[in-house]
Amino acid sequence: MNRTTRFTRLVAFAAVAGLALTACGNGDSDTDADGGAVTGGDASGETLSVWIMEGTNPDPTDFFDEVSEAFEEQTGAELDIQFVPWASAHDQFTNAIAGGTGPDVAEVGTTWTPEFGDAGALADLSDRIEGAELNDEYVPAMMEAATLEDAVYGAPWYAGVRSLIYRTDIFEEAGVEPPTTWDDLVEVGTTLKEHDEDLIPFPIPASVHTTTPFIWGAGGEVASEEDGTWTSGLDSAESVEGLTFLESLVSEHDLSTPAASTWNEADTRDAFARGEAAMIISGSWTPKSIIEANDELEGDLGVVPIPGKDGGMAPSFVGGSHLGVFETAENQDLAWTFVQMMTTGEFAEKWGEQTGFFPGTNELLTQLEEADDPLVAPFAQQMRDAGATLPVTPQWGQVEGAQILPAMMQSILGGSGSVQEAADTAASEMNEIFGQ
Repeated sequence: MNRTTRFTRLVAFAAVAGLALTACGNGDSDTDADGGAVTGGDASGETLSVWIMEGTNPDPTDFFDEVSEAFEEQTGAELDIQFVPWASAHDQFTNAIAGGTGPDVAEVGTTWTPEFGDAGALADLSDRIEGAELNDEYVPAMMEAATLEDAVYGAPWYAGVRSLIYRTDIFEEAGVEPPTTWDDLVEVGTTLKEHDEDLIPFPIPASVHTTTPFIWGAGGEVASEEDGTWTSGLDSAESVEGLTFLESLVSEHDLSTPAASTWNEADTRDAFARGEAAMIISGSWTPKSIIEANDELEGDLGVVPIPGKDGGMAPSFVGGSHLGVFETAENQDLAWTFVQMMTTGEFAEKWGEQTGFFPGTNELLTQLEEADDPLVAPFAQQMRDAGATLPVTPQWGQVEGAQILPAMMQSILGGSGSVQEAADTAASEMNEIFGQ
């Protein structure tokens, strides 16, 4: 996409946003314009403005003090770090793009990156990433989430992934091992239920991140793109097979309960912590938070990758944040220096340690996997070897906003219609958005 086309899209995006408002490496290298490593480029007297999402790191002050010191020592420039609440971030981005008041660099949620990139707000980093020899170093799923029409609109910073967390104490009492296939999941869950009839072996909330591993695990797709056109795959035979399996865990095998379809992530986690549920699909940050709130559970948690249909791993959504450089940044070389410093090496590793999320590089993921922490390594393996992305299209935000997948699962788990009927309805709604 050339700069003229991108500028046109930026103007169009700004106009739409204005109408909406009316209606309602490491730290040791710099890079040149092509991404190659250089050692010069004194930016003394300059200030780089950066937006970071609030709350990911409970106390980021010391971290960014250290980053700012290292950045100024390397470049001579100062950092102006501003924290933006997640809840209002999308609107703040939209308003800033419309008014031309965006920062130089911003943390952008992975499902937002294509939208802002397509609007022309974010710079294409593909040449810089290639010049820094980071194409094969960044985690593939996160690179895919940032790529639109061969342009890369964000560098992978950090992410989380979901795997199967189980109560080792409950499993030991029932004499079962964690499942490695879908048949195992049924067998283990049935044994757990027989051992304790009040237990919910595997609660199934109507969430995207519990649903998609079974769609992907059966060979289905949420949506696919051909010749620039996206089409829902929820109504395919493969996707319906995965959805039917999930439905059977409630209606046929009694491993979940219809009430669990209304649970959010906190509800699911709390039921698990209380011992009311034995297995849950939850995030890489979950074990730490459970143990911090319930120290008596130290040693009673286990993690395995989400089992594939016949073995191996079912794909799991990798979600987190990219760091994007705004097209309006006056010094994009300086901005890229900051992005590379944050997404590779020492500072990427420290951010991961402090937040409980994973860095966006294969090298650091491998280190976590090889460290053999039983509550960390399986998540790292899942993210590196079976990480997946949701459709990389600017229209995905509208699909999320319409809650199409959760509504479909509510219908399926509540028994208000057949799996195929619910999938057909969801696919039709999704295709309507894609066709706009």
